[in-house]
Amino acid sequence: MVTSMLRRATAVVCLVLAAAAVVAGSSAAQTTGPPVLAWAACPGDAAPEAQCATLTVPLDHAHPGGATIDLALARIPATDPSRRIGSVVLNFGGPGASGVDGIAYGPSLSDSPELGVLHERFDLVSFDPRGIGRSAPVRCPSPLRDPAVSTFPSTPAEYAALTRVNTAAGERCRAATGPVIDHVDTASVVADVERIRAALGERRISWVGMSYGTEIGQRYAEAYPHRVRAMVLDGLFDHSRSTHQAALDEARATEDALHRFASWCTADPGCALHGQDVVARYDAVLAAAERGELVAPELGRPLTAVEAAEGVFGHLIARYAWTDLGTALATADASALATHAASLDQGYPAYRTVGCHDFPPDLRGWTDLAARAAEVRLAAPHTWRHTEFWDWTSGCAGWPIPPQNPPHPLRVTGAPPILLLSTTHDASTPLVWAQSVQRAIEGSRLLVADQDGHTTVLHSSCARTAIAAYLTEGALPAPGATCPSEG
Repeated sequence: MVTSMLRRATAVVCLVLAAAAVVAGSSAAQTTGPPVLAWAACPGDAAPEAQCATLTVPLDHAHPGGATIDLALARIPATDPSRRIGSVVLNFGGPGASGVDGIAYGPSLSDSPELGVLHERFDLVSFDPRGIGRSAPVRCPSPLRDPAVSTFPSTPAEYAALTRVNTAAGERCRAATGPVIDHVDTASVVADVERIRAALGERRISWVGMSYGTEIGQRYAEAYPHRVRAMVLDGLFDHSRSTHQAALDEARATEDALHRFASWCTADPGCALHGQDVVARYDAVLAAAERGELVAPELGRPLTAVEAAEGVFGHLIARYAWTDLGTALATADASALATHAASLDQGYPAYRTVGCHDFPPDLRGWTDLAARAAEVRLAAPHTWRHTEFWDWTSGCAGWPIPPQNPPHPLRVTGAPPILLLSTTHDASTPLVWAQSVQRAIEGSRLLVADQDGHTTVLHSSCARTAIAAYLTEGALPAPGATCPSEG
């Protein structure tokens, strides 16, 4: 999955995210052959070679003759047409990341030396998934959270307050967004991807999905295995896990990441907390946030402890942000933490809405939530205040939009070998998820990079080399292969 920090981290390597206007459609759905995409120069300050288009798809794929929406797409054509392999479709994660911005308005994924061959051999294509960016985006007229309402309610009355806030927020989002809010689940996105493939004129596509993009890829390979030429899934979601189990897995991985960060600070004089008890300093900063002492000027109020924990998490998942994290904790810099707090990011409405469709918590009331919270605290005694799956557990309690894509067992058969990748210490998508997904995808191969941080493409040149070889030549790493630590 991509939180706000991963979206910013990906900007360093492959994309820049921006808010965008809705592109809505209202004509009847396509009833004959696949549409031809009308590629044209992208507006504004896009890369000169970037081209943009829109594709009309059904609002509800169960009723293809009904209302429609327009999806925004972008591509950069292969620079060596004589050796062109086809199209590689990319999803940078989220939910909430704009593929159009990642392709047309920011540094390309292929800018890294190891992946430059992709720019030569493939048309690089991406899109804003429904509900995101320029593709009928989810709109919410006010923040989804109330800072005064706990995401860890300790009484039935606090639980009732949380569900009231969530219900009211969801209804405001529905009123501002319209009927598309009921259809931004990942199963609908998968059906969109199949229409994108047909519109590209490709018999089979290559797919690169990072974080949340791995869930889209898994579901696509399950539904359309013979439409896959090659598939790279990096930083894997496991949509077969319950929301509660996923929250526990992520809590353990986040606690591990904090202690690994602390060990790095102990060893590296470049850390602002070098020579200090790093975990104790983390606890002190979070306690200050609990007391309302971390004022973020841009918010006009103190940063909550949950928001501060989100900010730390956003740094932990990007190994190259650890120096900044040390400074932020040393100085109790509320603004630095707020910048990387997912719930304060512009993409949070889509993140929450898609998450509630895909990972509903199925709570039986306050006692159920309280029991789950106790397990999370036990699994992560320092970092318990924030994991992405607890955000969905608490944020989807009382959410008024019925979930359209709850977890289900994954079984992919009939697809070509799929390349899975994970770091050993990923706080956002733990290695155990990649291992379980591998068992569910027939013939898949897992490459593990001995790294901290979320996704290998952001943290391992060895992994990027393997990705390039696989996409261009079909070469898979040897069974059990690993990439060494690169610091």
